[in-house]
Amino acid sequence: MAAAEAKKLSKKRKAAPEEEAPAPQPSAFPQEVGLEMGSEDEGEEGGDESDDGEVEDFPEIDARSDTEDEDADEDEDDESEDEDEVDGEEDESEDESDASDDSLRPWPKPKTVISDITGQPKRVYPEIEPDYDSDSSTEDTPNRVGNIPMHWYDDLPHVGYDINGKKVLRPARGDELDKFLKTVEDPESWTSAFDKNMQMDKPLTAEELDIIRRLQENENPDANYDPYEPTVEWFTGKGKEEVMPLSAAPEPKRRWVPSKWEKQKVIKIVRAIRQGRILPNKPKTASAQPQFYAIWNEEPATGPAPPPAPKPRLPGHAESYNPPEEYLPTPEERAKWEATDPEDREREFLPQKYGALRLVPAYENFIKERFNRQLDLYLAPRVQRVKLQIDPESLIPKLPSPSSLRPFPMYKSLQVPHDEVRVRAISVSPDGAWVVSGDESGVVRLWEVIVGKEVKRWKFKSKVGAVEWCPRTDVSFFVVAVEDHLHFIIPPNLPGPVLTATQNVLAPANLPPPPANPSPVKWNSVPAAQSSSDSPILTLNLPSSPEPPKQLVWHRKGDYVASVSEGQGGVWIHQVSRRHSQAPFKKVKGAVQLVLFHPTKPHFFVATQRYVRMYNLAEQTLLKTLTPGIRWISSMDVHPSGDHLLVGGYDRKLCWFDLELSDKPYKILRYHSRALRSVAFHPTYPLFASSSDDGSIQVFHARVYNDLMTNPLIVPLKILRGHAVRDGLGVFSVRWVPRQPWLVSAGADGQVAVWCS
Repeated sequence: MAAAEAKKLSKKRKAAPEEEAPAPQPSAFPQEVGLEMGSEDEGEEGGDESDDGEVEDFPEIDARSDTEDEDADEDEDDESEDEDEVDGEEDESEDESDASDDSLRPWPKPKTVISDITGQPKRVYPEIEPDYDSDSSTEDTPNRVGNIPMHWYDDLPHVGYDINGKKVLRPARGDELDKFLKTVEDPESWTSAFDKNMQMDKPLTAEELDIIRRLQENENPDANYDPYEPTVEWFTGKGKEEVMPLSAAPEPKRRWVPSKWEKQKVIKIVRAIRQGRILPNKPKTASAQPQFYAIWNEEPATGPAPPPAPKPRLPGHAESYNPPEEYLPTPEERAKWEATDPEDREREFLPQKYGALRLVPAYENFIKERFNRQLDLYLAPRVQRVKLQIDPESLIPKLPSPSSLRPFPMYKSLQVPHDEVRVRAISVSPDGAWVVSGDESGVVRLWEVIVGKEVKRWKFKSKVGAVEWCPRTDVSFFVVAVEDHLHFIIPPNLPGPVLTATQNVLAPANLPPPPANPSPVKWNSVPAAQSSSDSPILTLNLPSSPEPPKQLVWHRKGDYVASVSEGQGGVWIHQVSRRHSQAPFKKVKGAVQLVLFHPTKPHFFVATQRYVRMYNLAEQTLLKTLTPGIRWISSMDVHPSGDHLLVGGYDRKLCWFDLELSDKPYKILRYHSRALRSVAFHPTYPLFASSSDDGSIQVFHARVYNDLMTNPLIVPLKILRGHAVRDGLGVFSVRWVPRQPWLVSAGADGQVAVWCS
């Protein structure tokens, strides 16, 4: 068997050179066969001699011989066969050697072909299919993107690429409900883990599950680890006493034995030094050339810069060598200064006078003062104050652009003259179609808003103090305040049902019973059949006052109207349905300037010269007192929601009050250069306007939010200039058109203007 294996190995060694070499010529076969047969006989003789116990050298392998075969069991008498039989045996031996090579080699068998380019034989191996023939450890991983963050593929339909560069599509994954149902239906679903590379769950092997179990039980992850293995006796037994040292302490000096060789070496060096053959290091001598250092080329420090030293006090006249006479001390002051302790003296020196600067001696306290300053700089703590670099533009609040807050009045649409007479009172009808205006000459005009055409004119004996339309929409009339009278006038050209309803309200056929407590205000009405638009249908005679009523204000329901006159007790509330008037206050602190009804609650605002008081008419109690900080209140208006109040004054201030927030102004606006005359909220749009004696009208955007935590948005929109200033007086009154973002203004120049968007 050993001889057969040796023959196989020899055949394998001969296979490579035999395939690479070209095919031998047929004429060489007999000679080569004879040589091989001789070597085979020699091998047999050597085998016989090996029985005697002698060992011979391994014979050299002839690369040209390829006639050895594995027919060890055949008889040795076949040596006399002809050449054809020898050739057949050679072919059979080659086939057997190839079969043995195939059994040993794991790779596929190559084919020998003639190259078309070189004309030489070459080996061609079959193509390797990685799915079957490759033994790579990554053959189960089709995604070959490598160790990269997989979240790069979150927004893509694929999760990577395979070995051929094709996209590996993302597997379908169910929602949380599918995962839960899978855990219920599949009892082995917990044995899988999510593979980020493949974006899917893969089952864990038994070895991995065993490692997880060991980690959960705080055991060693290695299954082959034996915590109870037998102890290894490192120091027990013969020859093991000093294998491992018991201590790492250095050897004691008593065990040190000096080296004779080192002693001889040291003695030799010492003798050479004494004889001068070895010179020690020469001392470094200072060079005569000066050395320069670039002190400014140092790298800047990374820490904060040291705070600068405080500057010393600058010298004054007392430190001068030629001070004025008043700075020179008298003998009494000099004696007092010398008697005072040094720490209690105001100065460390006394002023002295010298005729010239060259005569001034050295300062005796110079070194002491320098030392004290250096000591102060060293011991006194200093804090560096960082100067804030604030952009001034960042301090301005970011307000929206006025163009995004349209509509609002921007230009003068029309103008109605009043013969150069001051117009103090204007009012707009609830439907926004008519305007009534009254001047100081006693003329009241009714005209259209759209075209400015005058429809009717009434003439009274004295100046008109105030005019106001009734806010009701089922009736149409307005009130004019002249002297001590309130005239209720019905405009012309009313529809029949509206005219009849208005007459029934102002002059009913059956008058209500007189009140139990009669008031000094007298109600005089004309029968409906005799009434006309030329004269008032109802007149109220108020108590006498030096000036006509300066304000008329209606309740939102149109049944109550309040009037304000000069003097104590000038506030009256008139109820049209009961034809009764009453004074709500017996005594008021200060002169009443203005009054207002709350739009939604039974509250009543009363503005004196400096304060605004809010009363509850139902409970007859004082709710709160607002302090606007204005010297003289001139105008007031309440927001349609009832939660905000505007107060203007003659000292150019415009105060915005949040009634739910505080009794102090939420915001104070100073946009006018002279006294404010009128303020007004728009009933539907988020707008308000203010007029002043400077002849201008300021229009603001005022948005109020339902959220109590959000502050109102106040944005200046437009400055309307069109009224002339006469005798230091400008625009007296402004009123909004209810259904349009239009504004009506009346000024001291005798003009009434309509401003449109």
